[in-house]
Amino acid sequence: MIREVLIWPDPRLKEKSKEVGLVDAAVRKLVDDMFETMYSEDGVGLAAPQLGATQRIIVIDTNPKPDPEKPQNPLCLINPVLVGGKGEVLWNEGCLSVPGEFEDVERFETITVRALDREGRPFEITDASGLLAIALQHETDHLDGTMFVDRLSTLKREVIRRRMKRLKAEVEETGLHPKDILRAREEAEAHDIENAI
Repeated sequence: MIREVLIWPDPRLKEKSKEVGLVDAAVRKLVDDMFETMYSEDGVGLAAPQLGATQRIIVIDTNPKPDPEKPQNPLCLINPVLVGGKGEVLWNEGCLSVPGEFEDVERFETITVRALDREGRPFEITDASGLLAIALQHETDHLDGTMFVDRLSTLKREVIRRRMKRLKAEVEETGLHPKDILRAREEAEAHDIENAI
């Protein structure tokens, strides 16, 4: 089932998530809903708090769009723990809870993470790099109530906060999906530019 993704600065996104005690049918259903929601939003990752569930669960797929050259690679991590990171990299990040916004964020270049899979079996990803390393750090941050905008300057964060409040108000007023509102804004801006020429 596709669920609604919370838009920052929703206060539920700042809550610290609780560890999953038992991986049961309800947890697996949430995982399935998370994947379905992430794919419907064209996302690379999603954390349970973004759906209003304060459980330590993340899903990631660095190849979310069907492509015969790059098969999908869905990863479910329950109770993930980052156990090591090396190097530094600046990565231009976005977030399904902060639609339409992208900013450079400093992260570890490679990381190692331990977690449980969808069936509750322990596993480890060692020396993840590139988009996978970034997504693992970004989504794990969500579990601690940290958004990528929290890693920006106060000025940038406040500008984005105002834009997100405006977007949330438009969503509530129109009933449209945030992507549709952002697309309409882009089309209107392109039309204005075209008419100005």
